[in-house]
Amino acid sequence: MWIERTNKNTVDETVRKAEQHAGLMKNDFDRNTLEIRKVDRDTDLADDLIHFVENFSWEDVKEHTLWMLRTWVFTDWETVFVARISGHIIGMASIMKEDYYPLPEIYPWISSVFVTEEYRGHRISEKLIDFANVYAKEKGFDKTYIPSEHIGLYEKYGYHYLKDIVNYGNGTDRLYVKELRL
Repeated sequence: MWIERTNKNTVDETVRKAEQHAGLMKNDFDRNTLEIRKVDRDTDLADDLIHFVENFSWEDVKEHTLWMLRTWVFTDWETVFVARISGHIIGMASIMKEDYYPLPEIYPWISSVFVTEEYRGHRISEKLIDFANVYAKEKGFDKTYIPSEHIGLYEKYGYHYLKDIVNYGNGTDRLYVKELRL
């Protein structure tokens, strides 16, 4: 087995990769160590998030997400949230006015929902989305939208299919909506 430690990875990250590769790392974790946090601009947490995105596996959106974080395109109430376990970021989500769709009348969008592979299946994306929805409700919104090509995923989190939508790349996705209750 060979796992290279690069300048981008800390020793702890390299050890985690080695443990995961060798099957020594369990997917189970103490749920009490999971925390969801709002990320603010120019903070250590924002820097940690950039490092996380630089190394995550979602290649289709990696460069765009890095650009959004490095230039901090978020205005007003827009922001990013992270899921952390024992101080390590394992997932993220954002809430934004616009997403990859020419639909300015529809917002807020829950976007960029991602959880690392080794922590999938623990409903961490649901916790990120719930946190974003509480935040949206606090900001005065009564619904949120999620675009996706998946069927059956976001319905588990209380979303309902609204309609098909076309993105800027001319691809078709499904638009889901959730009514936010008190």
